[in-house]
Amino acid sequence: MPKSKYHPNTTPAIDEVHLRQLTVDEALLKLDRYLNDAFMTGLYQVKVIHSRGTGTLRQVIRKVLSQHPLVKSYRPGGYREGGAGVTIVELVQR
Repeated sequence: MPKSKYHPNTTPAIDEVHLRQLTVDEALLKLDRYLNDAFMTGLYQVKVIHSRGTGTLRQVIRKVLSQHPLVKSYRPGGYREGGAGVTIVELVQR
């Protein structure tokens, strides 16, 4: 059954957000919007892809996640999840 038949104006929920090659300010704005959308969609776990790089973006993102009201917990990506280039985030439940 085509999804457009039942939900013509919705997009499928995506469980990851790509923040690579963004400035810190751009990444934080995109992350906040994404977390709000993911929560409203009902996702309980998402993947934040920030890449390894120098680690600056990863550190800032994890600091923001530690204080974000929609974040229950977060952890570094494991083997086959993206390793140090991603952060796995568990969202609070509605």
